[in-house]
Amino acid sequence: MDFTLSSPVQQYCEQVRLFVQQNIIPLEQDPNNYDEYENLNLEIVKVLQDKVKSAGLWLPQMPEELGGQGLSIVGLAASYEEMGRSIFGPVAFNCAAPDDGTMMLLNNIGTDAQKEKWLKPIVDGTVRSAFAMTEPAPGSGSDPGGMMKTTAEKKGDHWLIRGRKWFITGAGVAEHFIVVARTSNDPRRGLTAFLFHRDSPGWSIERRIRTLGPDEHGGHCELVFENLEIPDENRLLEVGDGLKVTQMRLGTARLTHCMRWLGLAKRCLEIATDYINEREAFGKRLSEREGIQWMIGEVAMEIQIGRLLTMHAAWKLDQGDFARKEVSMAKVAVADTLHKAADTAIQLNGARGYSKDTILEWVYRYARSARLVDGASEVHKMVLAKNVAKQGREFWAWGG
Repeated sequence: MDFTLSSPVQQYCEQVRLFVQQNIIPLEQDPNNYDEYENLNLEIVKVLQDKVKSAGLWLPQMPEELGGQGLSIVGLAASYEEMGRSIFGPVAFNCAAPDDGTMMLLNNIGTDAQKEKWLKPIVDGTVRSAFAMTEPAPGSGSDPGGMMKTTAEKKGDHWLIRGRKWFITGAGVAEHFIVVARTSNDPRRGLTAFLFHRDSPGWSIERRIRTLGPDEHGGHCELVFENLEIPDENRLLEVGDGLKVTQMRLGTARLTHCMRWLGLAKRCLEIATDYINEREAFGKRLSEREGIQWMIGEVAMEIQIGRLLTMHAAWKLDQGDFARKEVSMAKVAVADTLHKAADTAIQLNGARGYSKDTILEWVYRYARSARLVDGASEVHKMVLAKNVAKQGREFWAWGG
């Protein structure tokens, strides 16, 4: 693949970089801009999103006819990295999870009526969304097809949903939901996906689960379904296509996580290098010491490895490939890299890095979730092992 970005993508990335530097990063320094869960206050989010729209930078992942930029996946990789330099960047451009993955999914598989009712408000930034799949043990986690306990029973032209979901990101503020439930015992075609609105009776949020944090807007919630009634017109694809819907949503969404994380990893290195270039100890700047240079060089190299893996996966997705093994490799590598970048930057900043005088401690806590979300690293390594067993030497084929 050619790593040269097209002129429009380069221009868009430059505009995003400047906007983040001038309008978003300064917000990180004021504690009053944070909500009680350590994310950006929603009132400020609205102001910031209006600025992004006025600047013509809104929604790079959506087609132009929906008010987006119509970028390819490769273009998203480059631009999301720029947004990700700030902890508040992705939400400002309406590129944060889980809305990002929800919009891509609905744009790909929604009917015209579903797009108008369910997608357009998310695209406009007037509502948030959530994807309800994960369940408490012994229910579904990384193996939804075989373990899902939540059921959907057909009653006339409606479905009744019964069960429990948890760690549903964004549910605390979401208006539009996708829920996946079991409609048969078929191991591959036993699940179906449905859309429902927050105001629908028959379900509730039992609790917002506090985490090591910081939390995304809406947190991570436990949901209870007690005969939630959903009309059949709100079904996504066909009955039995729920696992397909899940795979379609999570494929690109996993990679967009990597794109954003790379921006944060680079920001950690920026904070570290700024500090070691100024800080002196025992007659030398820290940056002049060989041991410090090794630490910086190792993180810089791993960030670049993560970028290459992410770009390769993005390129394959643009070619129409599912890129499952490429996405899994990027997910494992970039999750580890984000944690290492934050940890190294804290070490080099000393007590300053451990304090809230920088965003490093925020990133460090956030980074620990990267090896868990959208499939634990061990699950992705299993995917890679299965591909090695199936493909043999062709696993590393240059054209594959």
